[in-house]
Amino acid sequence: MNRPLPVVVGVDGSEAALRAVDRAAEEAASRGAPLRLVYASRWGRYEGAALAGDLEGPPERVDAAEIVDSAARRARARRPEVPLALVTVAEEPEYVLVRESRTAALLVTGSRGRGGIAEALLGSVSPTVAAHTHCPMIVVRPEHADRARPYGRVVVGVGDGSATSAAVRFAAEVARLQGAVLEAVRAWRQPARETPDAPPAVGDHPRAHELRAAEVLDKALSDVPAGVVARRRAAEGHTRTVLADASYAADLLVVGAERRHRPYGPHIGRVAHGVLHRSACPVAVVPGPE
Repeated sequence: MNRPLPVVVGVDGSEAALRAVDRAAEEAASRGAPLRLVYASRWGRYEGAALAGDLEGPPERVDAAEIVDSAARRARARRPEVPLALVTVAEEPEYVLVRESRTAALLVTGSRGRGGIAEALLGSVSPTVAAHTHCPMIVVRPEHADRARPYGRVVVGVGDGSATSAAVRFAAEVARLQGAVLEAVRAWRQPARETPDAPPAVGDHPRAHELRAAEVLDKALSDVPAGVVARRRAAEGHTRTVLADASYAADLLVVGAERRHRPYGPHIGRVAHGVLHRSACPVAVVPGPE
């Protein structure tokens, strides 16, 4: 029997990271998977050495062992049955988390870190890791109320890109594991007219756009496992706005990462980037085919 891949969570001593530990522990428990608590900071390379321009070293001396131990106590209090592994690495957190994602079922981070110039500042790490992760990644929002109960609703954005199928599969699996309702949402927009009173072109009536969106949703949900309650919703508006609005009634918002390689590095796409900043609930970013 194959051992389940671990759930990996990045920790940095912040309250946001501890909330991420809570979520990661729940995810690991639902999957019957082990949990890896990972602390990474490049300051570890310079312990006892003076840095140029800063004779006293990093302004925020941190005890990596205490940070990881504190996260472990939090995880054990939350889900004592979940096996734990504690990892401390003296490297940039982005590199470490992306590397961990190669052999993980799920990666979890907070959306904010300790502040200052802390190297484990998850608020800046999360978007970078989301653009490179090899497994689904959940970014936990600090504003979202902590919930020990199972999810009530998982919302997944249905787009036209190659990552949509992976996002729907992941969302359906989470809904199955958590006993939640799956809601697939697709935004549509009517093309602008030359003048406000100009009649719509043939096939350009709002109802036609809504029906086409419904067809796409039906196709996206066609492979959802039996037993998962799935609903669909087509809404007019910008995709980022429609999904951000849907997040207020969700326990998890799932989007696909449509990666685009640009001169300054990979990008996860405007929709995923937008909801990471605007969602009222945790966001799962699911990479498409590599």
